[in-house]
Amino acid sequence: FQWSSPPEAIERFKSQEIWFPPPQFYEFCRLCNFSSLEELQQFSSARALEGCERWMPVMLSAADGSIQLLPGDELYPEDPDYTGEKKIIMSTDKKIEDLMKEGGVFHRIVMKDINNLAVYVNIQAKYKHINPLMIKCDNSDYNSRL
Repeated sequence: FQWSSPPEAIERFKSQEIWFPPPQFYEFCRLCNFSSLEELQQFSSARALEGCERWMPVMLSAADGSIQLLPGDELYPEDPDYTGEKKIIMSTDKKIEDLMKEGGVFHRIVMKDINNLAVYVNIQAKYKHINPLMIKCDNSDYNSRL
């Protein structure tokens, strides 16, 4: 075990020293907004009574990777499969770069492979929450539309 700040953990992830799944990568990117535990605690206390939203990432398989779509993303389905019973599979022959250039409203985690993740968010977070910092583990640049 090793204690790391969120930016340190992300750097260790980028260098492939450690690995964590996409939801944790997303949360580490969100925690990067806070410079101290005290600042995080103040934020948490201030928004604690605002409520929360149930999320279910929806996978979109692309030609060269996949995208975890989150609520608010323009490609997120209106009725997501929260239980897995419907076995909905979203896929496209398009490349991730094309999907990013075509899009405009993002709340997603782009995955080129297990160690190559990027968070893209340009929506307003609900319930006074805070969006993650948009951090990439590769050299792609889709920021022209963000």
